[in-house]
Amino acid sequence: MALFTKRYHAPGTLPGTLAAPVCEVPPRIALVEFGPDTYEERLIASPAECLSPEECRAYLDSPSITWIHVEGCVTPDTLQHLGGLFGLHPLALEDVLNTGQRTKLESYEGQLFLVMHLPAQNRAGVEAQQVSFFLGHNYLISFHDGETDPFEPVRGRLRRRAGRLRDRGADYLLYGLVDLIVDQGFPLLEDYGEQIESIEEALLDDPDKALLNHIHRLRRELLLLRRLIWPQSEVLRQLLHEDYPSVQDQTKVFLRDCHDHALHILDLLESYREMTTVMLEAYLSSASNRLNEAMRVLTVIATLFMPLTFIVGVYGMNFSVNESSPWAMPELRWAYGYPVVWGVMVLIGIAMLFYFKRRKWF
Repeated sequence: MALFTKRYHAPGTLPGTLAAPVCEVPPRIALVEFGPDTYEERLIASPAECLSPEECRAYLDSPSITWIHVEGCVTPDTLQHLGGLFGLHPLALEDVLNTGQRTKLESYEGQLFLVMHLPAQNRAGVEAQQVSFFLGHNYLISFHDGETDPFEPVRGRLRRRAGRLRDRGADYLLYGLVDLIVDQGFPLLEDYGEQIESIEEALLDDPDKALLNHIHRLRRELLLLRRLIWPQSEVLRQLLHEDYPSVQDQTKVFLRDCHDHALHILDLLESYREMTTVMLEAYLSSASNRLNEAMRVLTVIATLFMPLTFIVGVYGMNFSVNESSPWAMPELRWAYGYPVVWGVMVLIGIAMLFYFKRRKWF
């Protein structure tokens, strides 16, 4: 399972230093310019080539909303160029490049910097993909270091003019993207709910070691999701209760609903974690019961053979008949001694089995 992976500079590095990340996903930059009656979308190969300062200033001065999304591994040159065009703070740019940051909200001279984590599921389990946002007066810049664009549904709503996105500001666009990130937890929890149901059924049938490994992996992934969602709910609460010039009051109504979604996911996570704890205890109890059953069967078998072994041991001493001694063993020379001893041992075994059954020992 992929946990948080932190990129960092060597101790003593100058704050705001941008170092090239080790990544094989090439960056892709998409620019969207929209308003109530206008919509423009284009891909940018390099901001230095296709987004000049004059062109950027025209976007910033226009009443429309500008959204620049960088997908894949962003290079230091791209960050520096975007930072110069939009006045992004160097410390925030360093946090964008060094992924694995904690979820946080920072204010830099009228500009909001937000770090969120998008939960994604792969073959190894759950991974946390960092998403960074810069919110200004009429622009939003987002960074995501994954291979696929998670915000295509929002971009499709902008194209179709569905909802309020085209009629609101950049803060409402930020809400739409953050809401998508938070709601990504619901399909994951639905999948975990199905896994928990299958584990409960397997616990009643025949639990094995593979089931125990499944329970442990599920507990770790639920813990990781809680580490993702809990700080995001705190950031949303901070957006709701603190005043930021870039966030309008009418947008806070929708952010409150997004915060409620995050709390709902947290409640489900806690419930699922408690269920996995109960399932782990049930597995250990089942394993202990199976061991007790095996020990009880072995104890019954050993108890059955104890008197039989005693009888065989006594007659295995092979003392000859001594007619002058009153303690002689006449059964050794008796014609019916062997079958009589067998009959006695069989009767003893049957009587003991009947007694054990009567006491419900097996």
